This record gives sequence, C-alpha cells and structure tokens, in this order.
Amino acid sequence: MVKHGWVRDGRAVAGWGVGYAGFGVGCALSGTALLGASWLGWVVAGVGLAAAGAGWAAVRLRPSAGLRWVLWGLCGPAAVAAWGLLMDVVTLLFGQRVDSVPDTVHRVLAAVGAVLLAGAAGARRPVVDGAETAGPAAAPVPPAAPSAAPAAVQLAAWAGTLAFVPYVVMKLIWAFGGSFAGISGDQMYADYVRNGSSGLWLALERWGLDGTVLLAMIGVFLLWGLVRPWGLVFPRWTLPLRGRRVPRWLPLTPALIGAATLAPYGLVGIGYLALCTTGVTQIRTGALATAGQALQISWVGMFSFAGYGVALVVAARSYWRRTAA
Repeated sequence: MVKHGWVRDGRAVAGWGVGYAGFGVGCALSGTALLGASWLGWVVAGVGLAAAGAGWAAVRLRPSAGLRWVLWGLCGPAAVAAWGLLMDVVTLLFGQRVDSVPDTVHRVLAAVGAVLLAGAAGARRPVVDGAETAGPAAAPVPPAAPSAAPAAVQLAAWAGTLAFVPYVVMKLIWAFGGSFAGISGDQMYADYVRNGSSGLWLALERWGLDGTVLLAMIGVFLLWGLVRPWGLVFPRWTLPLRGRRVPRWLPLTPALIGAATLAPYGLVGIGYLALCTTGVTQIRTGALATAGQALQISWVGMFSFAGYGVALVVAARSYWRRTAA
C-alpha cells in the first residue's frame, strides 16, 4: 500500500483546501473585502474547494500526470495571492501594523497553500513501506549527500548578492547621517517618525543600522544556504541537530515567499522606471521634493530587488531539485 510521500502530501493539500475555502466563505458572508473586492472571498472559496478535491484524489488515487497538472494549476493562483506577504512581514516587524489584517491572513494562507501544492505536484515516485516503487525489488533510497549547486547557479547567487550592494550603501549613508539624492539622514529619520515606525526601527537607525539592511543580510545568507552544501545540514553550533538534514520546507518557505515577492516587484518596477525615465509617464514623487530624487532612489531599490529576486528564484529551483530525492 502506498504510504507517506504522495498520500501525506495529498492529505496536507486537502486539509489546507478545506481551511482556505472556509476562510473565503467567511469573508464573503461577512462582507469582508479582500484586496478591496468583497466578491473575492467566493473566488478564494472556489480555489480552496478545488484544492481539497485534488488532495482527496491524491490520497485515493495513484499519481498521474493529469492530477499533477491540476495541482500545479492550483499552485499558480495561490502563489499570486501570496504576493506582497514579504512586505507585510517587514511592515509588521518595523511598523507594528499591517495595512489590512484580512489581506495579510489571506496572503499567509495562500503562501502555505502554494508550498503544499507545489510539494505535492513535484513529489517523486510514491513511497511503499519506506521504499520507492521503482520496480519489483525496490530498495530503500538513502538521502542524497550534501552537494553544492551547479556553477551557473552559484554565479546567479553572486549576481544577486552584488545587486544588493547599491541598496545597502544608500541605506547606510542615511543611517550614518549622510545625504543621498539630495536627502539627508535626518530627513529620512523624520519621515520614519512621521510614518509611525516602531521604536525598534528608530533605535536601529540611531545606531547606524537600517532595518532593511539587516533583512538584506539575512536574505543573502538564505541565498547562499540554498546553493552551498552547508545549507543542507544543520551547522555545528546547533548542538542537538548538528549534522542532521535540514527539512526542505525550512529554507524553501522563506525563499519561495521572497522570490514570489521580490522578482516580479523588481522586474515590473524596472519597466515602470524605464517608462518614467524616457518621459513616457511621470513618476509619483510621494513625500520627495522632485521627480529626479524619486528616480534615483527607485532605480537603486528596483535594481537590487530584481537582481536578488531573480537569483533567489534560480537558487530555490536548484535547491528544490537537489533535495527532491
């Protein structure tokens, strides 16, 4: 009888689908708007019910190409719905609030669903009593030894790391009281206070540490953990866990959330800035004094987000394939 692998993933998808559908129905019946649309709750409920049905089918049926395509098809809208979750996390950490609680809950649920659906759709052969069904005399398959990503993937990781350098330099200039694009560090600090930034964020700024720079450092650490062998096992300092295999979901969950947010955000942003720079449209200046300031700052940010986001996509795909066995 087929155990674990396929059946386990199917049960997880089915359970998530029921919960996701319940959330959608609850929002629709209560009139709670998602992303500004009150009818979107019914769409969420439909996706959840379809996922529950696909998960049930995975539990009851043997793996098939058709069912895998259904799971991948449902993964798409879940991933799209999760877009912006990273921004919500940053806002919550340093601004002590989010723009919309229902939207944030929706993004969290959608992100979980995207990971579960992708895991089920990309699962290898089903496991039978601890062995893969590769043939009549199949033997247990030992875990693959930790291995580095191919050279091309590591080159992408270097590109993603270097893409963050201009952004980090810009933020540190402000944090240390300097000026960039005609804006001083004191002006930026005053804007943080005016926008209701948390005490933690303001304290970091006063110490010369920008919160987004710290997140960028964590992001680079995650990026290299996906491409180097040390990212596949727990390090020495995690004494009870040292040497054990890192669960796939532990690095993949933040990697997929980051990739799904930063890559499209940066690439679309670069396209928008190109139109603004060439005079096709006008950039929104917001609290900045001139369009020139807005363009300088935005180019630095979008270049960094796009470069890192694309590198994270490449690294996450490589990690997914290297740890699938």
